[in-house]
Amino acid sequence: MDFNATADAAVDHGAVLREAPHRFRRTDVAFLNTAAFGLPPLDAHEAVLRAEHDRAAGLLDLSALDSAVAASRSAFAELVGLPVERVAVGSNASQFIGLVAASLSPGAEVVVADGDFTSVLFPFLAAEKRSGVRVRTVPLDRIADAVGPETDLVAVSAVQSADGCLAPMDDLLGAAAEHGARTLIDATQAVGWLPLPAERIDYLVCSGYKWLLAPRGTCFLAGAAEALAELPPLAAGWYAGADVWDSIYGGPLRLAEDARRLDLSPAWASWVGQAPALAFLNEVGVAAIHRHALALADRFRSGLGLPPGDSAIVSVALPSGAAARLRERGVVASERAGRVRFSFHVSTAADDVDRALDALSPELKSI
Repeated sequence: MDFNATADAAVDHGAVLREAPHRFRRTDVAFLNTAAFGLPPLDAHEAVLRAEHDRAAGLLDLSALDSAVAASRSAFAELVGLPVERVAVGSNASQFIGLVAASLSPGAEVVVADGDFTSVLFPFLAAEKRSGVRVRTVPLDRIADAVGPETDLVAVSAVQSADGCLAPMDDLLGAAAEHGARTLIDATQAVGWLPLPAERIDYLVCSGYKWLLAPRGTCFLAGAAEALAELPPLAAGWYAGADVWDSIYGGPLRLAEDARRLDLSPAWASWVGQAPALAFLNEVGVAAIHRHALALADRFRSGLGLPPGDSAIVSVALPSGAAARLRERGVVASERAGRVRFSFHVSTAADDVDRALDALSPELKSI
């Protein structure tokens, strides 16, 4: 699925991708940790620094900050292939997932995956205690089969944080459509490298500080117009107003009529960094990034004697403390769920992969 089909046919995304490493600050480490936090493109990093300098000098331009939020909203819509009026902005995934959980009726059945990230699970488990929502947990590879006529919502991460496993998206969305269930997809570990059928997803939630290369503090809620319209604006504030700067004092209620009615007041400096990062990702193109990330992940897997995979995240069983020892050797990865997680994105080059394989040699010999 190529989200660049509507892009300018004259753009050579491959050439843009080959130049991409020059758009990042080069350091003396092999950074394979985007699944924890993304590296900012240089222009995004510099934009945040300028904003902080302006704040320290008392010269922060609020209209420019609002423009960064608007540009980010538009760029995210372009990245996932949805109309901009179906994109709301906030600060983190659990805020938006909690909103969906709070919208469910008592007794509603929610199907979730075993071991999913708790920002997906906890809002529904909390709703189970609070209002009698019924949460049914099943293995990820059986989640589509678990959807039935009693299911009201399926909530799952598109890519599992712990090990990079991909949810069976087509089967899951097909089963939900067959039984009239809504879908909530946490795409925090997916959007930016993995093409997704966003037009088929009722609620798509994505934090920006990983694969969207933003500072922590940006998040998007997008999806189907009908599904979004059903959500109550429980945290409605001034930024959800039809005219933001005319919504800061007094009644009556005057919210935006589209997804902006669900907006949460933005952490401004984070959005200053998000806007150029998303522009960069759109410039490169999701399809090109997908090919690049999988090629590097497969280069890594091949070096470990593993078969090719379908994820930009590779989870490896290594001795305890391996991530800390790798860091001392100049390779940055994360320990998750008792394994070491390596992730490959547009900021990763082939020499990063080769350095990681060299650094892993002592760990592999001790197994």
